[in-house]
Amino acid sequence: MSRSPGPRPGAGPGVVAIAVVPGAGVGLTLWDMYELAIACAVFGIAQPDLADPWYELRLCGDTTGPDSAGGVFGIRTTHGLDGLVGADTVIVPSVPEACVVGDEPVPEPLVDALRSAAASGSRMVSLCAGAFALAAAGLLDGRRATAHWQHTGELASRHPEVIVDDSVLYTDEDRILTSAGATAALDLCLHLVRQDLGARVAGQVARRLVVPVHRSGGQAQFIEHAMPKTADDGIGPVLQWASRHLDRPLTVAGLARRAGMSPRTFHRRLQAATGTTPLRWLLTQRLALAQSLLETTELPVEVVGERCGLGSAANLRHHFTRTLRISPSDYRRAFAPPALTGKRR
Repeated sequence: MSRSPGPRPGAGPGVVAIAVVPGAGVGLTLWDMYELAIACAVFGIAQPDLADPWYELRLCGDTTGPDSAGGVFGIRTTHGLDGLVGADTVIVPSVPEACVVGDEPVPEPLVDALRSAAASGSRMVSLCAGAFALAAAGLLDGRRATAHWQHTGELASRHPEVIVDDSVLYTDEDRILTSAGATAALDLCLHLVRQDLGARVAGQVARRLVVPVHRSGGQAQFIEHAMPKTADDGIGPVLQWASRHLDRPLTVAGLARRAGMSPRTFHRRLQAATGTTPLRWLLTQRLALAQSLLETTELPVEVVGERCGLGSAANLRHHFTRTLRISPSDYRRAFAPPALTGKRR
């Protein structure tokens, strides 16, 4: 997976252009509105206490196509589809339902606009069935992509050149990003905020939306709970304890003993509860702590590595760079608060 950091703080995160394409005669469905509303809630509501300027939002529609104000839900766009071209980020939250479950092709004006936007350097994003539009434009050829698990089979069948992965919440490959359905759209939108403005801002946005800032694992989490609800389950309390003691040399065997299980049982139950393996869960928690420390403290990288349990600075750099595609020092320079940016790291 290839990721690149977004605009630097102070320059603004740029223009987010959303393609609004209602189906002929039916307008926007409930699910279309859900994913559109998620993108508008994250990028369209200014939060100057977190970042100023915030994103500039454009709603772009095909003025020659069906009336976007008709059907089940109506919404008036502020730009034509040509407004997608030149935007910093282009989001396709949906396509007409007939393009997914029927034989109707993705509207050609949308396909043309997406190709032009990608050629202009825009970061291209789809939410759920919006992947069908990116695929129709050829933007997913040879790339890993996802959509709602109910639609991934059809996506793979229609576009065999796309590497369809139905096990993940979202994909991020070379500024082409796709998400699974429903709430996974919010996961991806928060991921974009984290890229552009850092983990601290993304965390604050998530708190205001009353959602987790990051969910490890894949689409299995729509079925399995990310964390067990019962206090006596054995998994939940151990994970909470581990998250408070990440500086310790935690092992799967040690956590299993604390949970009163064999390592094999612990591995199986944690994977069922979180959708990921114990070692990957630990690494995710440690990198999240490292991000927070890099953003909010002046601790040397060596000490950050110790505090988050990754040990040496070299080991922190290895995992941080491999996972986030940016070094700890560059991350700190990009996302530390202005009061710290002029101080020695």
